[in-house]
Amino acid sequence: MSTAGDLRGLAGRLLEAAGVPEGRAARTAGILVLADAWGIASHGLMRLPHYLERLAAGGCRADADLTPVSDAGAVLVHDGNAGLGHWQLWDAAELARDRCASTGIAAVAVRNSSHCGALGSYVYPALDAGLATVVFSNGPAAMPPWGGDRAVLSTSPLAAGLPSTPRPVVIDLATSAVARGKIAWHAQQDRPLPEGWAFDSAGAPTTDPHAALRGMLAPLGGGKGYALAMLVEGLTGGLVGPLLSADVPDMFDRADDAKPQGISHLVITLRPDAFGDGAGDRLAALTGHVDDAGGRIPGAARARPAEIHDDTAVDLAPATWDGLRAWTERLGVR
Repeated sequence: MSTAGDLRGLAGRLLEAAGVPEGRAARTAGILVLADAWGIASHGLMRLPHYLERLAAGGCRADADLTPVSDAGAVLVHDGNAGLGHWQLWDAAELARDRCASTGIAAVAVRNSSHCGALGSYVYPALDAGLATVVFSNGPAAMPPWGGDRAVLSTSPLAAGLPSTPRPVVIDLATSAVARGKIAWHAQQDRPLPEGWAFDSAGAPTTDPHAALRGMLAPLGGGKGYALAMLVEGLTGGLVGPLLSADVPDMFDRADDAKPQGISHLVITLRPDAFGDGAGDRLAALTGHVDDAGGRIPGAARARPAEIHDDTAVDLAPATWDGLRAWTERLGVR
């Protein structure tokens, strides 16, 4: 068992050794460790070797900046210049929070970025300011259209945060039956998949995670999940770009490591009081009704990023440690 502080330090040193500036390395490391602390190992430090490979090959740029593309007041667009998605989407979420204070609503998009990890991480800049937010992203094609025979959509994840008491509502999900990172985690552990999660490259159902990584994922809830995935893809690859998921290089294919992913992210943040009096009371009443009915408030048990302290215990799988150790030797990091 390790601590969050030690793991953040190690991940930050590895990213800095790969050329990422200190502050951006620290932000990225913090978001990766946050996923592990939440128990979402599929989006945590297990992914760091993949990011380091892409940084080394040039498909992800360590020195990338966020470059303004357009500013229409409530809508801002930035180019990520093939940089790491973690710090870029966090910066976008902070920009949306700040702009929303004066406009009541703000949409901030990042085009030409890279994979950003656990999407639910990015609702907290808004939530900590008492704001509501939704976050979307796309990625490599991994899901076929309903009735189709080849992958054209990503897992099309979405996240949302609603301010409430005593804890906020946090929704974080893929519109595929499962996030692709969970498939990768099962492959790392050589564990079979539950039935109904994935197809092989020929379109046959499979429980082999390695075949699933080369194949396709099933949509969440059949045709309805596919429709949601189309919405997310339209709001990201379609509106923001530059690439649709069908053209995004695959992070799990080493042959694609030198190719920028061209992933797009979109954050939309809302100020509750812009909708008139009583919005905060109604949100609190909503969670109260769910609680009174014996239901679970989405994300209520999840620790906020500020609650993951340096001494918080975080457990990593042996295979994840093996990957990190290999990179400490490769980069000369203690």
